Amino acid sequence: MKVLRSILPAALLFSSLAGAQTLVAFSDPKLPFRFSHPQGWLGVDLGDKTSGVSMVSAKAPPATMIRLLFVPKNGKAINVTQEFGGFEQGLKSTGVTLKTLTSKAASYGGVSGTEREYQLTRGKDALRMRVWFGNGAKNLYSFQLTDTAARYAAANALYSKVLATVRF
Repeated sequence: MKVLRSILPAALLFSSLAGAQTLVAFSDPKLPFRFSHPQGWLGVDLGDKTSGVSMVSAKAPPATMIRLLFVPKNGKAINVTQEFGGFEQGLKSTGVTLKTLTSKAASYGGVSGTEREYQLTRGKDALRMRVWFGNGAKNLYSFQLTDTAARYAAANALYSKVLATVRF
């Protein structure tokens, strides 16, 4: 199953300090989950025709980016390790150097999956990315955080708070 390739050129545009944020509830009947997001963040359409929510911390770069995406499984069996392989190949095809920093089992909102952190570099640009693939009953989920390496620790702490609010 081809699924949820992040658009790196767009991601390179977004990077900023996430900072301390108040979370506000978000739900949409089109989504198979609800969550709380940082107040004041903006929805963004990256033109990649994914299903879910993509948001940034500011109107113009630099900005932190969070994506909460899903793909219906339509009864197909999903292997999360294979999905990560396809995701990683998609990133590499954009010309970045990809280094896996961590990989572990993780569950959010009662859905289990695998989470990985990456260092992505292209020329002088360096990004950090945290990606979770969750294997739900009806959907495959891909939740992602992208920020600069320098600002990643603050953004990652905020992202963890967002993930703690996810309910399926």
